[in-house]
Amino acid sequence: MTSKRSPMRLPPIATGLRSAWHSGYVLTDLRQDILAGLTIGTVAVPLSMALAIAAGVAPQHGLYTAIVAGAIIAMTGGSRVNVSGPTAAFVVILFPIVQQYGLGGLLIATMMAGAILILLGLTHMGRLIQFVPYPVVLGFTAGIAVVIAVLQVPDFLGLSVGQLSEHFVENVGHILAALPTLNPHELSIGVFSLAVMLLWPRLHLPVPAPLVGLIVGALAAHALDLAFGGDTQGPLVETIASRFSWEAAGSSGTGIPPIAPTLVAPWQLPGADGQPLTLDFELIRALMGPAIAIAMLGAIESLLCSVVSDGLTRTRHDPDAELIGQGLGNLIAPLFAGITATAAIARTATNIRCGARSPLAAVVHSAVVLLAVIALADLLGKVPMATLAALLFIVAWNMSEARHFVHSLRSAPGGDVAILLICFGLTVLFNMVLAVAVGVGLAAALFIRRMMQLTQTRQITDTPQGEALRQTLCEGSDSSAIALYDIDGPLFFGVAEKALTSLRLVDDRVRVVILDMSDVPSMDGTAIVALKSLIDDMHHQRVALILAGLPSHLIVKLRRAGIRTRAHKLSWCRSLPRAVAVARRWLGEH
Repeated sequence: MTSKRSPMRLPPIATGLRSAWHSGYVLTDLRQDILAGLTIGTVAVPLSMALAIAAGVAPQHGLYTAIVAGAIIAMTGGSRVNVSGPTAAFVVILFPIVQQYGLGGLLIATMMAGAILILLGLTHMGRLIQFVPYPVVLGFTAGIAVVIAVLQVPDFLGLSVGQLSEHFVENVGHILAALPTLNPHELSIGVFSLAVMLLWPRLHLPVPAPLVGLIVGALAAHALDLAFGGDTQGPLVETIASRFSWEAAGSSGTGIPPIAPTLVAPWQLPGADGQPLTLDFELIRALMGPAIAIAMLGAIESLLCSVVSDGLTRTRHDPDAELIGQGLGNLIAPLFAGITATAAIARTATNIRCGARSPLAAVVHSAVVLLAVIALADLLGKVPMATLAALLFIVAWNMSEARHFVHSLRSAPGGDVAILLICFGLTVLFNMVLAVAVGVGLAAALFIRRMMQLTQTRQITDTPQGEALRQTLCEGSDSSAIALYDIDGPLFFGVAEKALTSLRLVDDRVRVVILDMSDVPSMDGTAIVALKSLIDDMHHQRVALILAGLPSHLIVKLRRAGIRTRAHKLSWCRSLPRAVAVARRWLGEH
């Protein structure tokens, strides 16, 4: 007799690519992917540079992230159309890491986060992370938007503030103190670039607004230099080339290096003091907290993006495969000097609107960014810092979801509003990690409170229907010796003690208590302990307990906990009439 072998299950990886292929991928789909990738690539170039600068590193590291991580995540993830790369959500996490541990520390923390994401995917934790409450997500994203916007004020106004710190309040103080150093040339370029990027979409032209903003900002800055002689004593408006310099492969220059990403050892890159890091247990231990924060935010952001893309394309993503893909991208990108990456909702939505059909669109997007680095590095170096600040103002505004924020304040229940404001305030004043931890904890407490209100223990005779039932069931017996109670709702640590404590206050004449537990779907360990305590108290009072309608899986759970039936003391019955019959028999025997 031959045994049938079950088909080998493929690991949860590259399911987005496999899904696109199995759905019938044809040449027309390839053309759509190429066109969508070209558009997203032009959008990703300015955003990648701006977000890298906002995180405190040179702009090329953001470009390397879009090139390496963008392609790897697309090919190995669980979504067909997600576009990954640097995102604004990570700025509030990455900026403090760069301040404390430098570029090398950031890349090591990113690799550690990648390993955590892979572990989450392999252990099928993708579904659980989606249950982060909406007020928590909205609160910390709005807080992140405020922090990003404030960090761009010095470049937008041309202020001389020096090195900003990782503390929001301290940065606000530095900015206010530096207001007298406002540079009108920087401000004019920033306002002009911002106006162009806001008004350009109204023309409904196929060229992305961020790309247009970069071009006109660079042209305007060059015109100012020509008009006021800025080139003789340095540029009047600070640009990428005037702020950043690079050294690679024996060459050096300013702006962005015109070379493709090359293999590097993150632990050999400089730390906060400019010296190479020492890779040891102490450094790993110090970076574990930031790595967990990066992994958690990356998982939340990527899965939220996947849900949004599913709604737009009517497809389904694989959350575990998406986590593995994100993990692989963040594990490999730092080896090419790329920073943290995750799925970007705005770029993904644009990718879908451009007609993307498969992950190949995101791969084309990475190729476009690579081409821009190699061929247009000199031109990218002429982009003014004020223009990038204006671009990030728009990103921060879109990220804040101000309309949803205000709507939630007006319409949401009071508990949700409190969680929203607390998460927002903690993100701005402290950090996102604390905000999410406190927010999830408060949301859990609010959920327990609401469940406590749903789970009730009441005597069946409290209603006219219950009194009629009691008289019918207890006819011919001493009705005062039997107490009928109904428990409605789950019994867990938040409500078990309250629900079962009320049963201790029984009439002295009662000899048998019957609990109708047909509406109890679940019990946790705390509820079982409380039930054992109730049984012991009733035994001490010489009161028997009968559990009616208890689901079979809960009976198994009680037996495993050592709670077993005992004649004249404890029993469970399938139905309430059967429980009353057992109670009558016990009373008759005594």
